[in-house]
Amino acid sequence: MIRVAVAGAAGKMGREVVKAVVRAPDLTLVAAVGRHHGVGEDAGLLAGIGPIGVKVGSDLRQALSESQAQVCVDFTLPEAGAENGRTVLDAGVCLVMGTTGLSAAELAALDRLARERRVGGVVAPNFALGAILMMHFAAQAARVFPEVEIIEAHNPQKRDAPSGTARRTAELIARSRAESSRWAAAASGVNTSEPAPAGNSPARGLLVEGVPVHSLRLPGVVAHQEVVFGMEGQTLRLIHDSTDRSSFMPGVLLAIRRAPELKGLVTMEELLADVLRSPAAE
Repeated sequence: MIRVAVAGAAGKMGREVVKAVVRAPDLTLVAAVGRHHGVGEDAGLLAGIGPIGVKVGSDLRQALSESQAQVCVDFTLPEAGAENGRTVLDAGVCLVMGTTGLSAAELAALDRLARERRVGGVVAPNFALGAILMMHFAAQAARVFPEVEIIEAHNPQKRDAPSGTARRTAELIARSRAESSRWAAAASGVNTSEPAPAGNSPARGLLVEGVPVHSLRLPGVVAHQEVVFGMEGQTLRLIHDSTDRSSFMPGVLLAIRRAPELKGLVTMEELLADVLRSPAAE
């Protein structure tokens, strides 16, 4: 049994994690932490599954120490995520980080700390396995299609825009472009008679790694992303929708189970590298 703590246990994603961990036969929930809402209440009651005997505390460091947690799942806010990550890793506990909005420097610092403490973890902007596949396919398509834009939509409560998923997709596309001589050759002949689209204009989206990203924040949306590729006479669209937060839980549970084997922080793409590797490339 892997002993699991949840930071942000009273939030929408935190409650889903609590339910998933309690229902998993090989995991046990030993601690739940929140900052304001839900502190002092039973985490199971907040998650809608009845009392489980684990109350939501407010001190993450104390909760990790007293519970002897092996893995901590963090779904909080960008302003709390980096501090929580440091607390978790400094305590020698594996980290599964779903909080988005952290800077590259903050993530690099967390990875260094994890390696110093000889613990591992998984950091991902999106744990839905379909979203991981969508990002993987987008990186492959970027080797052929010279033009691409991203449209993403989330609920109005999401603090960061563009989303972490959109930013990660743009990063993977940029990396794939840089590695692909075919894209470089194709791009040299695209739209040469027209000026490049204006960057960071409200009508053209925010440029992320050279990719325009358009963010929508609408009620009724959980998570949506569409990656649209274009070249002369054709378009290719990759679409992923999460219609319920339970869609993220298979990936979260996989990350919890694999985290104790790791040293340092990895992405979900790295965790699934063997699955995503194309047989044709071998």
